[in-house]
Amino acid sequence: MGSMTMFCLLSPLLSPKPSSSSSSKSLLHVTATATVTGRRGALVSGLVASLLNFNLANLNNPASYALAHQLLDEDHQLVQLFQETSPSVVFIKDLELTKLPKASSNEVALSEDEDAKVEGTGSGFIWDKYGHIVTNYHVVAKLATDTNGLQRCKVSLVDAKGNSFYREGKIIGFDPAYDLAVLKVDVDGYQIKPVVLGQSNNLHVGQSCFAIGNPFGYENTLTTGVVSGLGREIPSPNGGAIKGAIQTDAPINAGNSGGPLIDSYGHVIGVNTATFTRKGTGVSSGVNFAIPIDTVLRTVPYLIVYGTPYSNRF
Repeated sequence: MGSMTMFCLLSPLLSPKPSSSSSSKSLLHVTATATVTGRRGALVSGLVASLLNFNLANLNNPASYALAHQLLDEDHQLVQLFQETSPSVVFIKDLELTKLPKASSNEVALSEDEDAKVEGTGSGFIWDKYGHIVTNYHVVAKLATDTNGLQRCKVSLVDAKGNSFYREGKIIGFDPAYDLAVLKVDVDGYQIKPVVLGQSNNLHVGQSCFAIGNPFGYENTLTTGVVSGLGREIPSPNGGAIKGAIQTDAPINAGNSGGPLIDSYGHVIGVNTATFTRKGTGVSSGVNFAIPIDTVLRTVPYLIVYGTPYSNRF
């Protein structure tokens, strides 16, 4: 009987940011020792010598030399791509307060202590210089449906000078049908860097793409892959279907939701949204999905201006 799979919206699972101590404890140290004698030793020595001679010969091969330079250039381009685009990606934390704060204690309300519990994490990206942030609806669904005033959204950003700061994210509009939402943060005194928007109607299967986000609380994580498929259909939070989704094998996990899928030019081509997982494991199978940026471009302006999608106003 085949393994069961399930479709998983990358909901903001509770994923506290790992501390340096816990990270260091999680490192796996493997030590292996071996003793080789007699004929085996001679065989290993001969094999090592052959590999060394092969590599030395390759250094004098113009084709191999050119390939090495090409790989170095690709590495440099990827590093530059990340450096150019990552300042436009934000880290979102969903907080639930234990009690209503005083009107003048917004900053205190965003503190992660016994009075404010982190309920989940997600990603988003800077839409414009006025502080509008695009993310998935399911990342901020608790804030969008809050009836007791205890939900807060903490958005961590980086300004154009590389300085980190955080602000409370106020929900401006949302559209569960396309799993999209817009937050607004106060950026007075800061110069922020909006993303560069691309197109999704001219994508091709096989072209490179990159995801930046905060999987499991690890901020500014870059993963790489290709466009694996186009025109996919995935479920939306309201029970409908989102058509035209981009499929990618770039690793996307809990905490990546709402972050950008980027092409080789650094242009946003989609919003990372969902993944297939093996039932009971929570581990991505490499089949991941993003909402195409063309859909986002048709939806977000209405959310910023009216707070609701176009279809809800008529």
